[in-house]
Amino acid sequence: MSGILLTLAGVTATSVPGAPTIGTATQTGSTTATVTYTAPVNDGGSVITSYTATSSPSGGTGTISQAGSGTINITGLSAGTAYTFTVTATNAIGTSAPSAASNSITTTNPVTSVNYLVVAGGAGGGNGTGGVANGGGGGAGGFRTSTLAVTPGVSNTVTVGGGGGSNSNGTDSVFSSITSTGGGAGGVSTGSGASGGSGGAASSHSGSSPGSGTGGQGNGGGSQQVDNATGGGGGAGSSGGNGSGGVGGNGGSGSTASAALGSGTFAGGGGGAANGAGPAGGGGSGGGGSGGAGGSGSSGTPNTGGGGGGSAANGSGGSGGKGIVIISYANTFDDATSTTGSPTFVNSGGFKRYTFNDSGSITI
Repeated sequence: MSGILLTLAGVTATSVPGAPTIGTATQTGSTTATVTYTAPVNDGGSVITSYTATSSPSGGTGTISQAGSGTINITGLSAGTAYTFTVTATNAIGTSAPSAASNSITTTNPVTSVNYLVVAGGAGGGNGTGGVANGGGGGAGGFRTSTLAVTPGVSNTVTVGGGGGSNSNGTDSVFSSITSTGGGAGGVSTGSGASGGSGGAASSHSGSSPGSGTGGQGNGGGSQQVDNATGGGGGAGSSGGNGSGGVGGNGGSGSTASAALGSGTFAGGGGGAANGAGPAGGGGSGGGGSGGAGGSGSSGTPNTGGGGGGSAANGSGGSGGKGIVIISYANTFDDATSTTGSPTFVNSGGFKRYTFNDSGSITI
C-alpha cells in the first residue's frame, strides 16, 4: 500500500482567528472611550464569540460578545491621559493577534473645584456742603477669596458689581453661590458713613459715626475730627484711619490675592477730606481714591473695588471703583467649555485663570 495518501473526509482544521481591522477610537468621558473594529475574514474555522479592546497605556478594557464587526465600550481609563487601543478576536480555539493600534485620544479631565476672588464695587465718597462740612471716604467693596466645588458642565453666574457714585454704596459681585457686598458710602456733610463690604467713613459733623464692614469681607470706616477733617473708608485689609489735627484719615488698606489668582491687591478704602488748610487722606492700597483737600475727592480704581475719596466743602465725593471676579484652577485640568462676558484668559504659573471685568458666566 505504499505511495497511497490517506485523507479523512469531512474534517476541517481549526485555528485562532485572524486579527481584526482597527477602526476609530473616540473619547466619551474622563474615564471612558469607544473603539470600532471590522471582523477578520478568517475566523479560523470556528465562529468568533467575542472581541476585546485593550488600552495603551494599560488600564482600560472592554469586551463585546458577538461574531461580527461593531463598537466596543472601554472603561477603566484615567482622566486627562492619551491612549491608543488594539482589538483581538476570540473563538473556541483561542485569541487572535492584536489589530494595529488605533488613533490616539485624550480623556477629559474636568474641574471639580476652583479658586475664586470676588470683589464687590467700591462706594463713593461723601460730598461736602457749605462752610467746613466735609464728606467721609467711601468704603471698599467686599473681598472674598477661597475655593468652591463646581459641577462640570453646569453654568455659573458671574456678576461684577459697579462702583457707587458720590454718596452711594457700591453694588454686590457674585460668582455662583458666593456674594461679596458692595462698599458703604462715605458720610455726607452732616451724616454718618454707611455699612457695606467695608464701611464708609464718618462726615466731619459732630455726632456722625463710621459705617461697619461685613464679617470676612472688610472693615469699618474711620471717625471724624469735627469741622476739620474726616476719616477714610474701610478697606479689605484694615479699618479706615481717623481724621486728626485737620488732616484727613487715610483709607484702609486692601488685601492681596493668592498667586493662583494673580497676586494683585484689591479693595482699598477712599481717603477722607480736609479743609484747604490741611491735607486730605490718601487712598488705601488696592485702588482707593484720595480725599479732597479743599475740593472734590478722586475716584477708586476700576476693577479693584476701591472706595472713592471724600470731598471737602462744596465739592463732590469720588466714585467707587468697579468690582472684579477671578476664577482659577490647576492647568492640568480642561479649559472652561464656555464663557460669556469676555473674560481675560491666562495660562501661567501652573494655573488657568479667567478674569471678569464685566458680568457673564462660566461653564467648567
